[in-house]
Amino acid sequence: MHSGGYEGVILAAGHGSRMGPFGELLPKPIVPICNKPLIVYQLEYMRALGIEDVFVVIGHLGHRITQTLGDGSPYGVRVHYVEQQQRLGIAHAVGQLERHISRPFLLMLGDIYFEVPDLRRMIDIMEQESAAAVLAVKEETDPEAVKRNFAVLLRPDGTVRRVIEKPRHVPNLLKGCGLYLFDMTIFDAIRRTPRTAMRDEYELTDSIQILIDYEYSVRTAAVVEWDMNITFIADLIDCCQRQLARRGVDNLIGKDCSVNGAVTLSHTVIGDRVTITKPCHLHRCVVLPDVVLDEGHDYHDRVITPAGAIKAGTDV
Repeated sequence: MHSGGYEGVILAAGHGSRMGPFGELLPKPIVPICNKPLIVYQLEYMRALGIEDVFVVIGHLGHRITQTLGDGSPYGVRVHYVEQQQRLGIAHAVGQLERHISRPFLLMLGDIYFEVPDLRRMIDIMEQESAAAVLAVKEETDPEAVKRNFAVLLRPDGTVRRVIEKPRHVPNLLKGCGLYLFDMTIFDAIRRTPRTAMRDEYELTDSIQILIDYEYSVRTAAVVEWDMNITFIADLIDCCQRQLARRGVDNLIGKDCSVNGAVTLSHTVIGDRVTITKPCHLHRCVVLPDVVLDEGHDYHDRVITPAGAIKAGTDV
């Protein structure tokens, strides 16, 4: 391992504007995936790599994130919070960390659920290839998935030649996944990164391209088995379905719940302290903590909050 080890960074300042009212209740990094906050899965990946210090960049509803994670000790890490005052893009958010970061770091976008069985491969590639950056990638079958993220073009020797943010025309099906390993040279590149004309933000892919243009070695690691950027209500439901399947269970009921014996569940997650008083059927639902269901209605493909049920496909 790199002398001194690695640090972790999670960008958690985004606003879930396309999740309707749900985005006003919870910041996306702490939405519950089978009753565990999304960001906790990311902390567990980092801790498994021996990372002990994690910097979390917060913004929208940041106090909810600090309440959830605290100092990080329950997860075996030390969490340090940095607030992004202005939403000026991912590169801008990473740039805020320059005075805090002292070692190479693993960066995760906090609104993406990852299944990454061999994350250590990224560290092995960085050290074996003396790379300035390693990008987690996935070979997709659907070009639309690449259009929503960024395309990665390789040279014959395996180094990255070009990265293209949200390409209109997809050059290949190799998708960048919002998971990166950087050494300190990324901060030099960020300082040289201009704002984009279209979004008026500082794009991290532009910073990566600057590294490439200055002839730093940028590599890829095909370590992502499955990923989902949680943008809509349906995405949260799909992630819970993945976790239920991984655990080999059809349903999950949290702690301290009171559920009528005539209630039937299929592919549903019930949060902690939920009360269901009347018979009903819940199919592919996610019920948040402290919800009371007493009307006896059946639901399918809903996220049910204390304020009401939000149907998948009706997102803002």
